[in-house]
Amino acid sequence: MSESTRLKSTVYVGSLDQAVTAQTLTEAFLPFGEVVDISLPKPDLPSSTDNHRGFGYVEFEVPQDAKEAIDNMDQSELYGRIIKVAAAKPQRDANEGLGSKTAIWEQEGYLAKHAVSEEDRNGAEEASLVTNGRPEDPMQGLEGLDVAGPKPE
Repeated sequence: MSESTRLKSTVYVGSLDQAVTAQTLTEAFLPFGEVVDISLPKPDLPSSTDNHRGFGYVEFEVPQDAKEAIDNMDQSELYGRIIKVAAAKPQRDANEGLGSKTAIWEQEGYLAKHAVSEEDRNGAEEASLVTNGRPEDPMQGLEGLDVAGPKPE
């Protein structure tokens, strides 16, 4: 199964009670189709007494089954809690995008996407020369001003 098909077949299940297990999720989502895999991420701290982090992922055999599960199970109740069921999103790299610990201009691919080549810079300067006949002077038009602020009327 390709990664994109696998992602389309996986649903996120949030707001889970600590009593929920992989077996519980399997039984809850089995009516919508063949369940291939259940994942309940463990807490980051090994000393934690929690079984999981309060969310999990259910992977179905067929993407249509995942859509059915989302339509029917979102905002339903499981162990006395209203659960959130949505399409799973791809995992983001911790060193990419906003919120990472690396400056955005130092991230791989940023310069390739946003850098201006020397050839393009020279082309823009040439275009400016062709339209004006001379380079733009930022001080042009300021010679007669002796006071700051708007011109008096």
